[in-house]
Amino acid sequence: MIGPVESATSTGEPQKKVDLPYTRGGWWHNYVCPVHGTELLPQGIPGARPPAGGLPCEYGCGVDTEDVRGAWLVLSHQAWARRADVQAYRAARTDDPVARDEAVALLTGLADVYARVAMGGENEQAQGWMLRGRLFQQALTDAIWSVSIGHAAWSLAGTRPGGAPELHPLLPVLDQAVEAARAGRQHLVDDGHFTSNYTAWLNASGRVCGVAASLIRGETPSTGVDDDWVGGEYGQIAHMLASTTRGGWEWEATTYYHGFVLRAYLLSLRGCEPTLLPENARDRLLAMIGVLEDLATDGGILPAVHDGPYRRAGLALEWMELCALSDAFARNRRLGAVADRAGRDAGTQADDLADEIRTIPGGWFGAPALEVPARPRARVAVDEESGICVLRADGIHAVLDYGPHGGSHGHHDKLSLALYGAVTPWQPDPGQVPYGHRAWRAYYASAAAHPTVRVDDRDPAEATGTLITRTADSVTVSVTGDENTWYEGARAIRHVAVASGYLLDVVRAAADRPRRLTLGLRPDVDLTVRQSGDLVRTQWNGEETLWGLHRGFRDSAAPGNGVLAIAHPGPGPADDPQRVRTHVDWTADGATTVTWVSVFEAGAATVVDVQVDGATVVVRHGDGRVDRHQLPEQVLHD
Repeated sequence: MIGPVESATSTGEPQKKVDLPYTRGGWWHNYVCPVHGTELLPQGIPGARPPAGGLPCEYGCGVDTEDVRGAWLVLSHQAWARRADVQAYRAARTDDPVARDEAVALLTGLADVYARVAMGGENEQAQGWMLRGRLFQQALTDAIWSVSIGHAAWSLAGTRPGGAPELHPLLPVLDQAVEAARAGRQHLVDDGHFTSNYTAWLNASGRVCGVAASLIRGETPSTGVDDDWVGGEYGQIAHMLASTTRGGWEWEATTYYHGFVLRAYLLSLRGCEPTLLPENARDRLLAMIGVLEDLATDGGILPAVHDGPYRRAGLALEWMELCALSDAFARNRRLGAVADRAGRDAGTQADDLADEIRTIPGGWFGAPALEVPARPRARVAVDEESGICVLRADGIHAVLDYGPHGGSHGHHDKLSLALYGAVTPWQPDPGQVPYGHRAWRAYYASAAAHPTVRVDDRDPAEATGTLITRTADSVTVSVTGDENTWYEGARAIRHVAVASGYLLDVVRAAADRPRRLTLGLRPDVDLTVRQSGDLVRTQWNGEETLWGLHRGFRDSAAPGNGVLAIAHPGPGPADDPQRVRTHVDWTADGATTVTWVSVFEAGAATVVDVQVDGATVVVRHGDGRVDRHQLPEQVLHD
């Protein structure tokens, strides 16, 4: 069912008709090609109905299933709400009657959509595990949609003292959004899931839609932390402090969901002066922004740790929005390169939402941004609670993951080492496909998809690693298996050090019996592998070049006894599983201990040899220079 939206403009002329979808949305994660595992193309979005003949993938498929149509409707509904948001911000900033008329027409039209298709109760098509929504299958999706609607209404009504009668048709939608947010939050609290990322968006929906409804009615809403949705027992501040580490990481240690909840927090704090927030909340928000600053490369790549898209235009829009909100909260931050890269990734889907946030009258928080000096970037930065470590060598940005699994969004990536240049993903975290594709989702969560240790070519049980030692220039972490965690009877340890001109990586795996022990290399660039004797050289070719020199030692730590670097074709990261890359499995069969040593250099290759002499790694350069690195005792002694 579809219907035209038509209303009178401020000059009395008929508003241009806009066809909106009069059908409930499904689950956006089903918007995926079942053959190729890529997200389907955004054909016809925003629109009223999915295109006839199915939705295309980039390889030429046309997919026309109920699940895909429902996913298309999610994306279309959200795109219409986003358009209303942009036009409302523009109208508030410029007093442009055309922008205001379009925003009002869209909001009243969306109110009619909601009244006709969602007022009847919860969406019965929701899957059993979902917290049910009304317009969509998930309450989470309802909340995200309503935040856009609420902010659009807030912007329009906020410029009309005494209320906005033209927006009265929207009041039932806003009121029901507040009611649904409160009920959904209580459900999560009762189930012991208060720290869920859903809670952040339910709080955002309750706060934003409540303020918007008050403004439409001509009331004066709360704009401070006294609002229950912000400072209450289960409000945003309580959620933030409960669901993030002291260092600022969201508890799942997932780049996507970290940004997801941070965006919800900042959207819900509109009008709240940063200086008036409790100190612990203000500091935690700064730490959350700092996590992204530390994680991002100088060229703006945000590694896709754990679940979340590797690259996606829709996600790029969210990063642009988040960067604008973060800049409004605190100046002198380092997210400019992230915003610029996201703008390029958004491509033709880019819009003006981030720019409108940056120029909103009076500022997003109703006060100037905090003046926070930029923190110096450490060569080695570790968040011990999340188990994420960022190392910076000359031209190399490395991310080492050793911490907790991350709940339902975790991957089997303990001791995984991702490698980036400023703009080149040499060996990135591969990210995740839309969840609706079960086979590829399972692969990208697997150990085989990550540059880490595997035992007997199986996936491990969920595991948490341990920080052994850390210095200003190095970090050493380990993971140990038992009957319930990782690989029973196996242990691995990884020591990564930032040296002068290179990154040193030493990995040791040990097993209680002869087993197949493997260390994987997983590039997203063209990889050249050459072996000479027991020395392996790799060249990683992208916009920047990475050089690797590697040796493997088995059991007795003597070279040349059966540690094989086996190159084979494999899928690239999760934005396109069909992109073939050269994978390397560096394997020893029937081994009880294996040590792998690598030296990585960006730009130019100067190292000619690497050896292990007892507890010392010896690195030799072409100019005759010799570096000696003392390994922590635990690396070579189980």
